[in-house]
Amino acid sequence: MLYMIYSTDVENSLQKRLAARPAHLARLNELDQQQRLFAAGPLPAIDSPDPGEAGFTGSLVIAEFDSLAQAEAWAAEDPYIAAGVYASSIVKPYKKVLP
Repeated sequence: MLYMIYSTDVENSLQKRLAARPAHLARLNELDQQQRLFAAGPLPAIDSPDPGEAGFTGSLVIAEFDSLAQAEAWAAEDPYIAAGVYASSIVKPYKKVLP
């Protein structure tokens, strides 16, 4: 089943985010290689695909896991948490309808 992981950043997290980004992306690439990643990306703080110093307000990941507990465990081990980027994360089942 697909699960949505919606995480919000602490304020002024851009430098922490940039430092932890390689480890964060490595985990996402692993899901992608396993064909379990549906979508992933950051949430720009301003209306721009490249927000520059404005940074990001969080991230969204939609991926396949065997259970909600497994998705929650995966989310809890995100390098952005250890780096102090994320203030919180919400994990919920996701059902793709369109397209």
